[in-house]
Amino acid sequence: MTAAVHLGDHERRARLGTRHFLAGETKATSLAKAAAAMVVLHATDPSSVFLEARARMAASSPETIERELHDEPTVLRMLAMRRTLFLVALGDVAMINAAGSGDVARRERPRTLQILADGASAPYPADHFAELEEIALAAIRERGEVATTDLRAVDPRLAERVTLARGKNYQGSMAVISRVVHHLALDGRIGRGRPRGTWISGQFRWSPIERWFPAGIPQVPVDEARAELVRRWLRTFGPGTRDDIRWWTGWTVALTRAALEAVGAVDVSLDGGAVGYALADDLESTPPVEPWVALLPALDATTMGWAGRDWYLGPHRPRLFDRNGNAGPTIWVDGRTVGGWAQRGSGEIALGLLEDVGSETARRIEAEAARLEAWIGPARIRTSFPTPLEIGLKEAAP
Repeated sequence: MTAAVHLGDHERRARLGTRHFLAGETKATSLAKAAAAMVVLHATDPSSVFLEARARMAASSPETIERELHDEPTVLRMLAMRRTLFLVALGDVAMINAAGSGDVARRERPRTLQILADGASAPYPADHFAELEEIALAAIRERGEVATTDLRAVDPRLAERVTLARGKNYQGSMAVISRVVHHLALDGRIGRGRPRGTWISGQFRWSPIERWFPAGIPQVPVDEARAELVRRWLRTFGPGTRDDIRWWTGWTVALTRAALEAVGAVDVSLDGGAVGYALADDLESTPPVEPWVALLPALDATTMGWAGRDWYLGPHRPRLFDRNGNAGPTIWVDGRTVGGWAQRGSGEIALGLLEDVGSETARRIEAEAARLEAWIGPARIRTSFPTPLEIGLKEAAP
């Protein structure tokens, strides 16, 4: 059966511009609103959180974003879907915790116990690990904010090191405390607070979850949370295919199908003949969108929003993504990626256009690069997964 409504690439790109707060006057007034508009912001790279927010906010600076992150927090960093670190508006934390973090926590605990057992060449009882969790949690609550390394002194067992990949050429080791805080955060008992360095640092201090939620993270029925997550995804990223949703959530096909049914999603046809899904009250065309350009950071929530990316990437995937599917910094024009960018050691924002965008659009991109360079200032950002174009732009530095 052919879907009754067709939502083609032009419509998808128009929706991307307005719903992702990238076009015209559609800008957020706060970090929390920017995060909520995107459902979540990717937070694997600390600097990307700031640059994702900047691209979607009417006015911002590293200092104003830091205030929402740390001084008067309106967001929380959480490990959730696909075992990925995200930035979540506080109003959405309960949903993300139930729909994403809980599944990850259940899978991770047996894996951690196996890692500890293998690394120590002896069984590692679950109750022993639970005891260490309580010891670390008590110390975090007592101190209010503390770095992982500082917790090693609380109990010698937390400082013990276990071997990873024993006998392999990439053998390494880790301290037990790193897995302890990992699970305390996954279980919603602590949260990532202020970094040990500047806004580009990824070494966070830990605080009790009560800093954000005095009574703890509210509990939400898992099925309701999954349905709400898919509803929100469709409102921001839809239309999308079932594979898009399954990839983004990290769920099975059965869980994805159940959530789509729960929100009453309807079939729509996409360009190329694929079947997509949209909310039943979201089938109208988007009004004309003013031309726009954006420079988005590595692992941006938009660039990483779908599994099927040809409709906005075109032929540029090999240059803008690494081999594992991680996006580098990208240049966008009216809902399409047209190139990438990199910050050189001098602080210069180097541009790499992969197609002819015309002289007027090229000037607008250059102007946006100058604004971004000024916004970043003396900081030197780092990406976790350099891409071919990014590497080439940096190597071409004079």
